Amino acid sequence: MDTTSENWLKFFAGWPSELPRRGLVVSSYQEQIPFENFLIRDEIILLERRSPDALGARKVLLQLNQILAVKIVDPVGLSVFEAAGFSELCSSAMAN
Repeated sequence: MDTTSENWLKFFAGWPSELPRRGLVVSSYQEQIPFENFLIRDEIILLERRSPDALGARKVLLQLNQILAVKIVDPVGLSVFEAAGFSELCSSAMAN
């Protein structure tokens, strides 16, 4: 598993319980995929859409290494993400 896949796996596997399991995935195919829930198996994520896309698809299977960004659509404080392992960059790390 490459570093990108590992990072996204860690992010989705540690999804904060206070945050609804929805958002928007930006893929390397330049597609923005809204999702209402997700499941993970190995290096693949299954995204569930609320409404179908133009072809009628409600589910999307995507390799984790194809994810460029995840947009969070719910208004939540940074403390939710701190609980998921995110932190401020300390000044000593910025000096390196």
